[in-house]
Amino acid sequence: MNRNSFRAARKTVDVSVGESVRIIRELQELSQNSLSELTGIPQSTISAIENDRVKLGVERAKVIARALRVHPAVLVFPGWDVESETAA
Repeated sequence: MNRNSFRAARKTVDVSVGESVRIIRELQELSQNSLSELTGIPQSTISAIENDRVKLGVERAKVIARALRVHPAVLVFPGWDVESETAA
């Protein structure tokens, strides 16, 4: 079977900023308490971020991204389609 016989996958799920934080945290097998210890951000605030009750914000995004070892854009722009969208 050659490459041309496959269809490109379609995006079927939108992920919020909070959900992206939760997913990445869980993939790294960290609890909210562990992430709180790594970041100095209260566990209650992490919970509120993950449930989209509190905005992540640039500074918190940097701190959480550093603790999760990802680029902050991964958290702030979870639905960004690099191939079809431009930053300008």
